[in-house]
Amino acid sequence: MTNVSDPAPNPHATAEEVEAAYRDPKLANVLYHDWEAGTYDEKWSISYDERCISYATDVFNAVAGTQGQPYGHAMELGSGTGFFLLNLMQGGVIKKGSVTDLSPGMVQVALRNAANLGLDVDGRVADAERIPYDDNSFDLVVGHAVLHHIPDVRAALREVLRVLKPGGRFVFAGEPTKIGDFYARRLGRLTWWLTTNITKLPPLREWRRPQQELDESSRAAALEAVVDLHTFDPSELERMALGAGAVDVRAVTDEFTAALLGWPIRTFEAAVPQEKLTLRWRLFAYHAWLRLSALDRKVLSKVLPRELFYNVMITGIKPAAPSRL
Repeated sequence: MTNVSDPAPNPHATAEEVEAAYRDPKLANVLYHDWEAGTYDEKWSISYDERCISYATDVFNAVAGTQGQPYGHAMELGSGTGFFLLNLMQGGVIKKGSVTDLSPGMVQVALRNAANLGLDVDGRVADAERIPYDDNSFDLVVGHAVLHHIPDVRAALREVLRVLKPGGRFVFAGEPTKIGDFYARRLGRLTWWLTTNITKLPPLREWRRPQQELDESSRAAALEAVVDLHTFDPSELERMALGAGAVDVRAVTDEFTAALLGWPIRTFEAAVPQEKLTLRWRLFAYHAWLRLSALDRKVLSKVLPRELFYNVMITGIKPAAPSRL
């Protein structure tokens, strides 16, 4: 259930609104994510089955451990379509959930996904720098790929700690590291250029998406560059959380070889007709990513600096209230 005062989605922004969005990151986030909401799960291969349940719970446990589960009431900040929260609920990590996002379209889709899964979830359109919940409301706050969209990350972390109950935990995952973003974006651009140019050749034209769809993807990518505001050094992110008042702060990174493969694959999939992506291809891509993720986690994370990996995850705890004598 959403709050009746929340704004309605705006998936068809005018040219004037889009022009204004280039000067206003928050407006850009709303327009971009309202635009993407209906197809976001498909674009990023998001599902609510064992594949993504395992991914979400593994990521959560890797940084926060299993102690304290299940959490009674959790909020997802910048929930998008609900990927992280809903899969953690299905995995038994969380009992009751609330989704929040700056995009009304994303809140709408997240609540629809929750209803289809039979999960106990409500939702609000929310600015991460001014979360519309009372102090001490949640046992857990989670987020996936959200901090890098927020103009003032420090203010958002202070808000997260405000709405957490004393002793409550936050977990943010899927944030790009500075080095990881450098190589991932360049791999993506190279793959896009190669795929869209090679498929102009007559023998490969059936592999080329219609020009209108390619133009639409290019416009989305241009606006995506506006909404992606930050990359993070793991140590710097830890200092931000400590400065906001958290304790027991810990950052962990993952995906190195998995990102080197995953970004070209994801970009290639966005550049070709969807009917060309057979089940055999999708299984190959998924299992290759799984194998490389295991290599990163079990081997390379022990020998490589954490700054080299693409994703950073961070957790921390709100200090317990001082005891009264």
